[in-house]
Amino acid sequence: MRRHPVRALAVLGALSAVVLTGCGTETATPGDRAATDPDRTLRARQVMRLTTPHQETGMTLLEGPVFDRRGHLVVVDVTAPEGEPKVIRVNVEDRTSRPLSSSGDAAYTSAQFSPHDGRLYLTDFAHGEIVSMAPDGGDRRTFFSGPVDGARMNPDDLAFDRKGNLYLSDSRGLSEGKAHGRVVRISRDGDDATVLAGGLAAPNGISFDTGYRGLWFSELTRNRVSYLRLDGKGRVTSRHIALRINAGIAQTDSIAVDADGNLYQGLHGRPAMAVYDQHGERRATVELPRGSKGLESATNVAITPGGTRAYLTVSGPAGGYLYTFDALAKGVRQSNGG
Repeated sequence: MRRHPVRALAVLGALSAVVLTGCGTETATPGDRAATDPDRTLRARQVMRLTTPHQETGMTLLEGPVFDRRGHLVVVDVTAPEGEPKVIRVNVEDRTSRPLSSSGDAAYTSAQFSPHDGRLYLTDFAHGEIVSMAPDGGDRRTFFSGPVDGARMNPDDLAFDRKGNLYLSDSRGLSEGKAHGRVVRISRDGDDATVLAGGLAAPNGISFDTGYRGLWFSELTRNRVSYLRLDGKGRVTSRHIALRINAGIAQTDSIAVDADGNLYQGLHGRPAMAVYDQHGERRATVELPRGSKGLESATNVAITPGGTRAYLTVSGPAGGYLYTFDALAKGVRQSNGG
């Protein structure tokens, strides 16, 4: 979610700058043999505008799309001030929305539903916390707060394993441009926090592969994606750089993975998304319609569980929008399927 000149996040109070992310598309058939063509374009179509720039923060930034059990899409507005919708539920069929949460000064940068307790978990970048709430937006609780290995977190994106343990990209050092970022694992009861990888340059997107054998994570200020292989207890057995993204002035944001293992890499600084297979081959680029104005970043995507309809969160001076396209394969939990 949701970053400095890179992914600007005008938050409340004394917080300096923070985060932005990406998406885009056109119709594609799952399993298409032409899908390895790096020039293939998936042209996205506009669904609706959800937000406009806020007077207090000067911007809007949509992030964290995730489907709930009723098939509604839940998104967060990272820069929404207190009193304006921070967590929004969208009925994509009739193109209506309603706020789930508007209170407090949190800067929510991602959202995911836990497979353990079914609650909605949110990363609060501004306060270094993980909070949870009931699917209807009520019963807000602080799940985790405080330092990890002596350092305060700036949690950005979030993924769950099958048992409900949390895996976070901790974008420490973002505003200073230093490689202090980490990948952190938090047990599902919130009692144990472990650093799985450190020395990272503003880690952002994070997602499991299709078999939950390892984690993909991106580094915003290095434009690369790495892979952490894990054992059955969530411990790292190996780590390597998997992709180097040629994005020009744009930067790597959030990540989603479809049922075939394809990675959908959001771009901050360009309203588009790069799609790769698990072996690093560029399969396609998701783009907005030609002539789209006032949109700067495509932060993240959610693919309908069991279907190929995908929804992008796209933001810029024109506001925060949802766009849709047909993904290359079906949606699963790693595709923000809830």
